[in-house]
Amino acid sequence: MPGKKIAILSSVYLKPSLVIFCLLCCFSAAMQAQDVLVHDTAEANVKDVGDVLRQWFNKKPDTSKVKKSRNIAILPSLGYNPSFGFVIGAKASAIKQFGNESNTDLSAFGIEALYTSKGIITAQLRHNVFTPGNKFNFVGNWQLSKFLITDYNLGTGNKDYRTNSDSAFLTRFSYLRLTERVFRKIGKHLFAGLGVSINYRDHIDDEKLETLTSTPHYRYSLRNGFSPKKYSANALLLAFEYNSREHPLRSYGGTYADFNFAFSQEWLGSTKNAVQFLYDIRKYISLSTKNPEHVLAFWHMASFKIDGDIPYLALQATGYDLYNRSGRGYTIGRFKGPMFAYFESEYRFPITRNKLISGVAFINLQTASDDLDKKLFQYIEPAAGGGLRILLQKNSRSTLCIDYAKGKYGSGGFFFGLNEVF
Repeated sequence: MPGKKIAILSSVYLKPSLVIFCLLCCFSAAMQAQDVLVHDTAEANVKDVGDVLRQWFNKKPDTSKVKKSRNIAILPSLGYNPSFGFVIGAKASAIKQFGNESNTDLSAFGIEALYTSKGIITAQLRHNVFTPGNKFNFVGNWQLSKFLITDYNLGTGNKDYRTNSDSAFLTRFSYLRLTERVFRKIGKHLFAGLGVSINYRDHIDDEKLETLTSTPHYRYSLRNGFSPKKYSANALLLAFEYNSREHPLRSYGGTYADFNFAFSQEWLGSTKNAVQFLYDIRKYISLSTKNPEHVLAFWHMASFKIDGDIPYLALQATGYDLYNRSGRGYTIGRFKGPMFAYFESEYRFPITRNKLISGVAFINLQTASDDLDKKLFQYIEPAAGGGLRILLQKNSRSTLCIDYAKGKYGSGGFFFGLNEVF
């Protein structure tokens, strides 16, 4: 029966080897092509939300003042997300040039604070800073949260996956994440770096333990020597980065590749020692020189446990990327495992002539192992959808994202965000 299921999934949702091959071909061809900086979004005929509002209210710009370029976008968050419930809060993103634009990439900053109807409270600060000439690159992510995930056990392809069924386990916890990496340029677009990652979870509450004797999180923790109530995964990072993207928030061309070895160490406060290899690869191909907003974008990331043991909630999972945006169609943490791989392809295109409104169509695939006998690529979970982009600030290319995605097992919903998913 397992073999039959694999064959059916392969025929319907594409064989994983074919997906990997297609993605690698795209990456390889793109790496061999010359990276071209396409023209800026901030053209005279491009309109953002501010331009439209000024036009509606017949407000003319004050020509007596020196016009300053605004590179900050602020977005009040009021909406619904399948992972969070109803959301209220605010997000902001900014870009800044710290050196000559001919040899220095744009730096990006992001901050957000959210409160949700499911009791989630989270504050997050991110930065990706390039010093003049790209000599150094500082990448960081600081997060403090009172969080909740709906857990469905380890791996992909579980028979009992159902929405709003007894297979769903609500898990609440407090979460502290501090990640900082410092890169030094060692070649054209190429960087090497070191860093530290602090991941601490406590006050872990498996809500179904009130009525059941066991949950997937509880069983895994006892099986691998972790307390079911708190643990940490604190690691030293050895990293390599390739970055030829022409814009950090909404790229029309280039490649981004980030490779990390994470060495969790008890002397650093980690509950147990472990070694992981993680990577994140993204490729952007503009299909038109006249309208560079027509873009094919590809995303592949993966995590592999090499040695040791990793706490349950620290295992790589759906939505565990830097911005919690992967796996549209499923809730955060829906699929997880010691081995995890994710693939996504997206077509981006303008809808209105003034580029105020754009659209996207996407498909994603994810697969995960467990800590027993389930293997990576044994089962694949697909999702697909589409959405709209509203240009909030043309100088920074900041957009409001409104997506609808549908996965398996009755999973799906609307997903809102600031800036492109990847």
